Amino acid sequence: MPRIVAHTWWMIGRQLRNLAREPIWIALLLIQPMIWLLLYGQLFRNVVKLPGFGAVSYVTFLTPGIVVMNAFFGGTWSGMAMIQDLDRHVLERFLATRSSRIALVLSQVVRSGLIAAVQALIILVVALALGVRAHAGAPGWLLVLLTSFLVGCAFGGVSHGMALIFRKEATMIAAANFVGLPLLFLSSTLIARTSMPHWMAGLARFNPVEWGVVAARQGVLPGADWGSAAAHLGLLAGLTVVTVGFATWAFQVYRRSL
Repeated sequence: MPRIVAHTWWMIGRQLRNLAREPIWIALLLIQPMIWLLLYGQLFRNVVKLPGFGAVSYVTFLTPGIVVMNAFFGGTWSGMAMIQDLDRHVLERFLATRSSRIALVLSQVVRSGLIAAVQALIILVVALALGVRAHAGAPGWLLVLLTSFLVGCAFGGVSHGMALIFRKEATMIAAANFVGLPLLFLSSTLIARTSMPHWMAGLARFNPVEWGVVAARQGVLPGADWGSAAAHLGLLAGLTVVTVGFATWAFQVYRRSL
């Protein structure tokens, strides 16, 4: 276990150093959530008059959802890094060393979560400038950051598993687009679940994106339900274990194909 942990953190450091050489990617990934927060939040600010929002402003209601949405899309697309390593035969070179095989996959998943958390912090700083305040205080902000990390890890596991199976950039893009918007709109990211059609609200309960949105909002909106937050974080943690298992299995399939 210590060997796996040490190799995982070394691999994460390698990946973050690569990202630091091209920090523009972090900025580019933040453009879309900033547009949603700044423009969409202002355009639909009056929808909080509908029942079920429980927020002082729509931007306050929207901010946790935007953080989770960013982590979700970032995790979904994170498998592209694995595709690049496959195309450049980086993974094959690591397989020729004594590096932990589990660390090669786990590091990619943890990296997805860390990037999501850093981006979440930047979004929260912008939200503070817009007047958003967490009613639960500092623990509320920490809850949002932890949620973004788990969402990034959970979908990062799925994405890297798919990358190891498909091994084609075009297929990964198609798969990410196929699942992205349906999961987004089957959640309460943009509107309260009480205002959604009954069948959509029912499906949302089984949507991991919704688990993240519900958990994150407990730390921001009035009347925090820490029990609900813990339950939904537990669901995300369990999903992360499953998706890491899936990615590890896909990695074994890839190794047997060499």
